[in-house]
Order: sequence, then structure tokens, then C-alpha cells
Amino acid sequence: MIRVIGIAALGLSFVATQPFAKGADTAEQLDAGMAVKTSDTKADADASDNKKRKRIGYGRMIQNDFIGDGNDRWRTGSVASSRVWGYEWDNALPETFGETLEFRINAEIIAPDNLVTPAAGDRPYAGSLSFGLHTHFQKRKIEYSVGVDMVLTGEETRLSDFQAALHDLLSVDEASDAVLDSQIDGGVHPTAVVELGHNLALVDGVALRPFVEARAGVETMVRAGADLRIGSVGAGELLVRDPVSGQRYRAVRNSEPGYSVVLGGDIAHVRDSEYLPESSGVVLTETRRRLRAGLHWQGEKSSVFYGVAWLGEEFEGQEEGQVVGSLRLNLDF
Repeated sequence: MIRVIGIAALGLSFVATQPFAKGADTAEQLDAGMAVKTSDTKADADASDNKKRKRIGYGRMIQNDFIGDGNDRWRTGSVASSRVWGYEWDNALPETFGETLEFRINAEIIAPDNLVTPAAGDRPYAGSLSFGLHTHFQKRKIEYSVGVDMVLTGEETRLSDFQAALHDLLSVDEASDAVLDSQIDGGVHPTAVVELGHNLALVDGVALRPFVEARAGVETMVRAGADLRIGSVGAGELLVRDPVSGQRYRAVRNSEPGYSVVLGGDIAHVRDSEYLPESSGVVLTETRRRLRAGLHWQGEKSSVFYGVAWLGEEFEGQEEGQVVGSLRLNLDF
């Protein structure tokens, strides 16, 4: 705008120094000045149009113990899905809060060890469906992920119906009426999630990312851990953490072929959980541990991720941890 004012002032100054007899020249000068101003205004409008937000990424991952330890229990199955909008992606997080936005959808089924006749003291059945908005940015080399999820629980999620249909298709036992009747109550649980991480480049192609996370809502806890990446896939990309396994899936991707091996682990202090209500008689453990490993592969058109995660005990009476598998297939032939 300063440049426009300067050009206009220069044009008016030039016109003022000309003889009044040259009316035609004066009109031409004014027309030229207006043309410059109009051109600059149009350029500013075009630049503003180019800053429109667009979808820059999409990611998803499924977790299931069937592709882990082969059992059907506890944190038995979940799906995480993310759609990311922003102005552009230049292989790094922006520095502005709210510039990159992620719309997140998660669905999870939690079940006792035995779906027909669970043992006394086992955890109750739970269906969980959430919709959230998160933003990703960085300040002084610290990466931030901040957002809120609206978590729906109970029979109203219809996830028990989905599991029943799937088990019927696979000729697997469905949850009994007694199990479903004692599932956790329906409710809406606003949940805030904040994660801070820092990438440390150890050597070429190897990076360590320690992080801390806090959750308050459907489950309230603080968590600390680290993830190690060996390879090129994941560098310069936006990765989102799955809440169940802790695996990080690719939401904004590069297309450069390659692979990465990922290893990670974390420990959490848990204050409370709607999935383990006091009314169920089950007492949650205050400490949770997770260990994970996985492999990313990126081809010319397709990509695959498979990983496993060991989840430690979450309630008293759970005699052992469990292993869940994580899978993401993106096949383009």
C-alpha cells in the first residue's frame, strides 16, 4: 500500500508541474496513476486468494489384537483417521498456531477377555467414538500438537452392533447380552490433548524424538516417552499419534521412495478413566507402559505400514499385557 501511495503522489506531483493548457496530457497522467493503483489492488487480491486453506494431507491407521497377539480382548480394536488442512506444506511445521488444522476421527471398542462369560473383576465393555480438531505448529524447535476431541461413549455409538456384525461374518463369538447390558454408560466427554516433542538428528537418516503428552477428559493422564526413526520415511512429514498404540501415522506425506524402522515407548501416570468407572468395581492402575515397533515402506505409488505395540496392564486383575497390531495400506496400482 505504501508503494501505491508513493506512485500516486509522484503522478500527482508530475501533473501539478505541467502547464494547464495541456489538459489532455493531465488526463493521461491521471489515467496512468489510476491504472497503476488498480493493478496493484488486483495483485493484492490475487495474493490473498492464493492463501486460501486447502486439504494438504490424509492419514489413517487401524489397530487390532487379531493382527497382534491373535486374541480378542481389552483394547481389541480401533481406527484412527485424520484430514489435514493448511495453506501449504514445505516439509516443516508452520510457526503459527491454527495455520495447520487436523480434523480427527477415532473409533474404539474395549472389551473383557471373554465376550460371553467374562471373569469376575474383568473390565466392562466400552464403545468410544470421537471427533476432534487439532492444530500442529512449532516454536523454537519444539513441536506442538494441541486440540480438543468430543468423545461419545455407550450403546448410542452403535459400535457394539458393528462388532456383532463383523464377528457374525467371521463366525466368532459375539458379546453376550450380559456383557452388553453392563457396558459403560453413554455420555459426551470433551477431551483436551496437548503434546510437545523435539526432533534430535543423531546421524544422517536417524532421529530421536522425545515427547510429553497431557490428556484431560474421557481419560486424564500425563505421559512421557520417545520415538526413534531409522530411515527416510517420516522426515519432513506430519505424523499423528494414535491414542491406543502410540504409533505415529503419516498424515502429510512425501512421495520419495524409501523405508523407515520406528521404535518407541512411553510411560503414563493415570488419574482417572471413564472406561474404568468406579461403579464397575474395577480399579485402574495408576501407571501404564507401552512399547512399540514398526516399519514404514514407501514405493513409487503405494505405501505400507505395519507395527506392533505392547500395552501394559491398565487395571488391577489384568494379569498380563497385550499386543496389538497396527496397519496402514495405501495401494495404488
